[in-house]
Amino acid sequence: MRRSILIILCILTVQLTKADWLKQALEARKADIQKKAEWAMQQKPVTVTAARSERSAGGLHDFYSEGDYWWPDPASPDSPYIQKDGQTNPQNFVAHRQAMVRFSRVVGDLAAAYVANGNKRYLDHALVHIKAWFVNPDTRMNPNLLYAQAIKGRHTGRGIGIIDTIHLIEIAQALRIMEKAGRIPPKDLVAIKEWFAAYLKWMTEHKYGQDEMNAANNHGTCWVMQVAAFATFLKDQHWIEFCRNRYKEVLLPKQMADDGSFPLEIRRTKPYGYALFNLDAMATVCQILSTKTDDLWKYTASTKAISKGIAYMYPYVLNKESWPFAKDVMYWDEWPVAHPFLLFGAAAYNNPVYFSLWKKLEHDPQVEEVLRNLPIRNPEIFMVTI
Repeated sequence: MRRSILIILCILTVQLTKADWLKQALEARKADIQKKAEWAMQQKPVTVTAARSERSAGGLHDFYSEGDYWWPDPASPDSPYIQKDGQTNPQNFVAHRQAMVRFSRVVGDLAAAYVANGNKRYLDHALVHIKAWFVNPDTRMNPNLLYAQAIKGRHTGRGIGIIDTIHLIEIAQALRIMEKAGRIPPKDLVAIKEWFAAYLKWMTEHKYGQDEMNAANNHGTCWVMQVAAFATFLKDQHWIEFCRNRYKEVLLPKQMADDGSFPLEIRRTKPYGYALFNLDAMATVCQILSTKTDDLWKYTASTKAISKGIAYMYPYVLNKESWPFAKDVMYWDEWPVAHPFLLFGAAAYNNPVYFSLWKKLEHDPQVEEVLRNLPIRNPEIFMVTI
């Protein structure tokens, strides 16, 4: 009997490797990955040049979006817009956002399919879309966000608009996989890296970028997440190290409470969705930047750690009705989905409970607002060894 108990305990405490967790994740999502890859293989590129708003102060190649929670003033329709926090204006120009989310879905789905079965034709089709956005002169996007989250009558663009490019994160990771696989012609690789280097320079030097870096809430987290992803693709050690330090010295200690919650997100009119979103972003920072010698999954700032953040949100993902704060004013019913922090956390802490919940949740959400706030839809591609 004693020997049987010891065997059971050994089984329960076995430490799975990163490769083991990746294999389990790919197997759990096998049908979903294949379905999405088949969809992605049928898609043709659509970039910012396919649509333009007359309200944009930029040109054909400039990304343009409008502040979500800003509306016409009912007292005077021609006056500057007024704010309604948490309530999205359905008349906003969203074509560029939709195109970028679609771009991210296509490339991320194709990269996941390649990781799952090794077929390089998926990477070749991904390259067609990537070249359209970053290389081809007729369709490429300018490497800045001067005109993102504009507000009629107030701003032609704002720093917080930089959050719109969180959907380039999976693309940057897919590019790392494609580069390793030798599926990017040298000339194209140079042009693509020049685009990301220019955008990284703009993000870190322009006032909009600096404002976003210093944002105290999820915007600051997403700035670090993006810079970390782009710098990793570019092998820019300066900004990689900057982001590690930013996580340790700013994001974790200043955004997280001692209980693992994010007070600045909980205060919003969509506290549940924002708390999930910020945790996803912070966990993705840890996934991108952790190394054997500098493991952010194990880093603690006083009593605060990403492990505590995941443990705090887990019960409310398992049972949303136990959420102790106000319901989100919009999209309450659409959350949660298969959040990457659950899979990343399962692998980082060898926690099958997190993994089990991740497997059960929705892996193919279709609601636009959910897609926009779920930039990591193929977390497996961040778990490969490159």
